[in-house]
Amino acid sequence: MVKAADLLALPASEVIGYRLVNSKFPPVDLFDDVANADEFAALHALQALTNPRLQNEVGNLALLPPEQIPFGIRGCSYAVAPFTHVNPQGSRFSNGSYGVLYFAATLETAIAEVTYHQQAYWQNITGLHYERFVFRGLKGTFNEHGFIDARALPIEHSIYAPDDYTDAQAFGVEIRQQSGGLRYHSVRYPGGQCWALMTPRSVTGVVQTSHLEMIWNGAITQVNHLRCSPR
Repeated sequence: MVKAADLLALPASEVIGYRLVNSKFPPVDLFDDVANADEFAALHALQALTNPRLQNEVGNLALLPPEQIPFGIRGCSYAVAPFTHVNPQGSRFSNGSYGVLYFAATLETAIAEVTYHQQAYWQNITGLHYERFVFRGLKGTFNEHGFIDARALPIEHSIYAPDDYTDAQAFGVEIRQQSGGLRYHSVRYPGGQCWALMTPRSVTGVVQTSHLEMIWNGAITQVNHLRCSPR
């Protein structure tokens, strides 16, 4: 089993990554309306008195220490959401007990990654014959200083196993303990690269750049760009 200490750490560099999020999950304005943790705590307490849906919208704040939230950046809620709305089924580098913010080096890589996972999910939904699902295309900037660089490992390594995340999740726990993130090979897009951020604190901004739709007709048969703003 590979150890984080066996791999190089990346130097300070601001990079750009792309991800898709289902449009049924809107951004949480509360994270974007404040500049620091104190303002957030006060506004959260005030809104909780009148908004019964607030807990579902904000997620489980106990999973993310306030000092790790990058208040004041554009798109703060997009950076925070994966850490307060954790998928209990886990992901490649999470066992389901904590969140990970995934980015891809290109939009095409992000589409390939999400298409694979949505295909696996939708094919298990009984009675789903034809449907269209809309996603937001996001562009994020973050600093990969200190991230572990797993690109030195070949794609045949066990952390890149297509469907068995056992070793990757164990590696993810170690990365989370020692580093703010990981850069690694995309498993779903040959030659592509991705990042797994174990905290949102290195994120400096997230903006929406497009809308895409995935067409399901027994399988994902089409991915269409609905709208794209200048970058």
